[in-house]
Amino acid sequence: MSSLHILSGGAAQGLVSQLRGQFYNETGRSIEGSFGAVGLMRDQLLAGAPCDLLILTQALIDELTASGHVQPGSARPLGVVRTGVAVKAGEPQPQVDTAESLKAALLAAQGIYFPDPVKATAGIHFMNVLKQLGIDQQVAGALRPFPNGATAMKEMAAASGPGLIGCTQVTEILYTLGVQLVRVLPKEFELATVYTAAVAVKAEQPQAARLLIDLLASPAAEELRRGGGFE
Repeated sequence: MSSLHILSGGAAQGLVSQLRGQFYNETGRSIEGSFGAVGLMRDQLLAGAPCDLLILTQALIDELTASGHVQPGSARPLGVVRTGVAVKAGEPQPQVDTAESLKAALLAAQGIYFPDPVKATAGIHFMNVLKQLGIDQQVAGALRPFPNGATAMKEMAAASGPGLIGCTQVTEILYTLGVQLVRVLPKEFELATVYTAAVAVKAEQPQAARLLIDLLASPAAEELRRGGGFE
């Protein structure tokens, strides 16, 4: 039986991974997924990449529905994902609960790990935070951007040396071994993003895609969603 093809923001990778086995047991289908910056996933869809199911921001799903790339009425929200600050597991946790303490922590960091500042929701937002704090030029040498938040967190976990800090969506922090969530960004810099699953218009397996959406959004999976950072 053929695989189900997903294009998804990195925020949902951990959730999909935890439900992959159950989906296979119920449908006999494996899941082939590309997980990364939501803008990149949109670009892959528009370039003709195979896709049965999309998991992107609500704004992008709305955009793709309007342009005829998503089946109308198929979209279901999975929850809100906030953006947070992380450090390596076992490292001291800096204060980042106010603009001033966040600024001080970033200025003191030897390396700042975050997702793509052009294509990734959290990466774009984080660069704006640095500009609002007035330190984007001061910390330029410490910036360590990666294609998506999951990769950024894995690279930070593998990096040597103290004084490393990261910023991405909390789902990508919580699902990555070797890093720990310090807290979400201060209120004035908050980014809360609704992630939504929907069936692609050109889906070869639309029924299976709907079944996976039902599983991801089900009451039975609520604990998995909340434990992984979906609200």
